[in-house]
Amino acid sequence: MRDEFIWVEKYRPKTIDDCILPESTKKTFREFLVKGEIPNLLLAGPPGIGKTTVAKALCAELGVDCYVINGSDEGRFLDTVRNQAKNFASTVSLMDADRKHKVIIIDEADNTTHDVQLLLRANIESFYKNCRFIFTCNFKNKIIEPLHSRTTVVNFNVRGKVKQELAAKFFERCRGILMAEDVSFSDKVVAEVIQKYFPDFRRTLNELQRYASTGSIDTGILATLGDAKIDTLVDSMRDKKFNDVKAWVQQNLDSDPASIMRNLYDNLTSVMDGPSTAAAVLIIADYQYKSAFVADQEVNLLACLTQLMMECNFK
Repeated sequence: MRDEFIWVEKYRPKTIDDCILPESTKKTFREFLVKGEIPNLLLAGPPGIGKTTVAKALCAELGVDCYVINGSDEGRFLDTVRNQAKNFASTVSLMDADRKHKVIIIDEADNTTHDVQLLLRANIESFYKNCRFIFTCNFKNKIIEPLHSRTTVVNFNVRGKVKQELAAKFFERCRGILMAEDVSFSDKVVAEVIQKYFPDFRRTLNELQRYASTGSIDTGILATLGDAKIDTLVDSMRDKKFNDVKAWVQQNLDSDPASIMRNLYDNLTSVMDGPSTAAAVLIIADYQYKSAFVADQEVNLLACLTQLMMECNFK
């Protein structure tokens, strides 16, 4: 019942053809389907771009048993992964005999520990005759080299013309969902939401569902979509008023923390002294990296702003 309420799950693509992907990437997955078998895979790319959806769609179309282990939760515990993977991978499928293998999906594998990744490397070899592994990750550099060398790596990063083409397809997908949910909407506003969050399909659809709770998505929400204004923030940081900085963060929770950091980065030379600009770049880069896997984005953003406030000189 929960999945029927959450749009991300209700409208999750069930086939590779339904997934919104660059044609070259989709071709790679179609070739696996034609062969009726997949290699061990490492799917890498930013959050919400569809890595887990693709993994599940591959399994569904191949008709194989699959089991998902979340790397951010149970995937961080060695004994848990050892027992779950062994129990699933070592048993013969109860499905028909023509089905070649099972699949274990390690979601958010870059959040697993080094010991867990070493265990998974061993499992790939131990259960190769009966099981394949699909790893998804946001950061490839957090996956140990022995796993890289034992998997086929597929990058989900999209840029330039391809990004615009996929955004256009996603716009049509969102329009169809809104019509199916009987939500009135403005094309302009839907396009603004997509422009702000794309290529994070999950975040975009979650935001549209949130805005649709009133039964309508219209120009009244445009004010909430704009990038957070940093003038007031910079003034508070210059005066080292921590409580004001914290209040600003809390007032702008709807804004993407990465966008706020990017906004600060784009304006560094106009708000900071020369030597502080270089230090600020390193601080912002560090916290942007952390933002991909921290538990609390508000705390991470406030920590970034606090360090900038304490270590950099503002004009």
